[in-house]
Amino acid sequence: MKVHIKEVFSSVKVRLFITLSTTILLIILFLIMVNNFALENFYLYNKEKTLIAVYETINDYYKNPYQDYDISTKLEELSIKNNFDILVKDISGINVYTTNKNFSSVIGTINDILNKFNKDYGQELKSNEKFSIRKQRDVKNGLSYLMLSGKLDNGYFLYIRIPLTSIQDSVTISNNFLLLMAGFTILIAAIMVSVVSKKFTEPILQLNYIAKKMSNLDFSYKYQVTNVKDEINDLGNSINIMSEKLEKTIKQLRSTNVELEKDIEEKSKLDEMRTTFISDVSHELKTPIALIQGYSEGLLENINNDDESRKFYAEVILDESNKMDKLVKQLLELMKLEYGRRDFSNDVFDIVELEKEIIRKSKVMLEENEVLIEFNEDQEILVVADAFYIEQIITNYLTNAIKNVKVVNGEKVIKISNDIVDNKVCIRVFNSGENIKVEDLNRIWNRFYKVDESRNRDNGGSGIGLAFVKAIMSNYENMYGVNNLENGVEFYFAIPLSK
Repeated sequence: MKVHIKEVFSSVKVRLFITLSTTILLIILFLIMVNNFALENFYLYNKEKTLIAVYETINDYYKNPYQDYDISTKLEELSIKNNFDILVKDISGINVYTTNKNFSSVIGTINDILNKFNKDYGQELKSNEKFSIRKQRDVKNGLSYLMLSGKLDNGYFLYIRIPLTSIQDSVTISNNFLLLMAGFTILIAAIMVSVVSKKFTEPILQLNYIAKKMSNLDFSYKYQVTNVKDEINDLGNSINIMSEKLEKTIKQLRSTNVELEKDIEEKSKLDEMRTTFISDVSHELKTPIALIQGYSEGLLENINNDDESRKFYAEVILDESNKMDKLVKQLLELMKLEYGRRDFSNDVFDIVELEKEIIRKSKVMLEENEVLIEFNEDQEILVVADAFYIEQIITNYLTNAIKNVKVVNGEKVIKISNDIVDNKVCIRVFNSGENIKVEDLNRIWNRFYKVDESRNRDNGGSGIGLAFVKAIMSNYENMYGVNNLENGVEFYFAIPLSK
């Protein structure tokens, strides 16, 4: 996986580690600078004070010549304790006491230089009428010293020397130690950052993940609030509250939106239904209105004076008026079915008994058309549906079959059968005769579509019977259709069996 440098440095862990490491390094550099520029001066200042204190002590030793202690022993203690070279000379320049014979020769060399060249030797740090303190360098051994040269109250000359190598070594050692400590400190800081940042970054990452989910309207994730009272837990609790409120608000908005969409859809359906209804009524009522208008004008103008003709005109007007009334009612019912504004009253009933009743009602039509009806169902088949609408479907199928049945093999045959498949009963109505053209198989389910446009008004029907079937079965969401068979046409539909 490819990781960009920018992404690495944007990590909280890395940034925290860099911050701590930089802080530690800056502190170490500051201490090294203090060591290099201030520690030596501070050390010289303290040693000056020590030299002055030792001078005063030695001066006190020689003020009282009758003391009950050995001055040499005391001087030796001072020398060992403070790592000093001490040299005491009398007025004649004879050594009274020395801790180092080489120191006595060094003093002699220094004095010779001072007397011969008459100039200062070394860097003078402090001076008064009793003593002077200088920083000097021994040319023989190449070492630097702090030298006090003074005169005691008894006239003796006192020389005290402190080597400065120790402070320089101390500075170097201290700096090396500080650098070593810096390495260890950074290592420890890395471990601490890893542990501490994990404690802080994990909840932050979790909060970030929850926030991303919320931005995608996914409110299923919640921050696990602990018992620790801190800002992160307060933030997590606030995000949980915000998530719950947002989820509730969005659910309300969605619910309101669904209701609004339903209202809009309902209004749209109503508008469409009105438009379709007006269009259909306008189209289908043209002929009956024209007939009524024509026969009414004939009556008014007394085209035929005999009573029989006037009666015929009146019967035509009445018949067309009834057809108009029936058509309008059928259209209203169809509209309600097609736009889902009709509730079904589903009950359990015997479909076989209903089929027998429909055949009985159609007996006159069957006899008039010399149709042989085949129906051999005797066993009870219980179904769940609205019996009124199922009766309409079967009646439409049977009426349509009677109108279109033809003689095949010497007889007109209509057959009604029931097939039970997958907890449903499929009702089939077959009539012998001509097949329906392939291009008309889907069109016949549309309102006012007639395969035979030449059929007269008495036998042609309104053209919305099969549209009724389509609307009813669409509400039930069950299959329906038509098949061309070898010697006729078969219409079918399915309804669920009773449990």
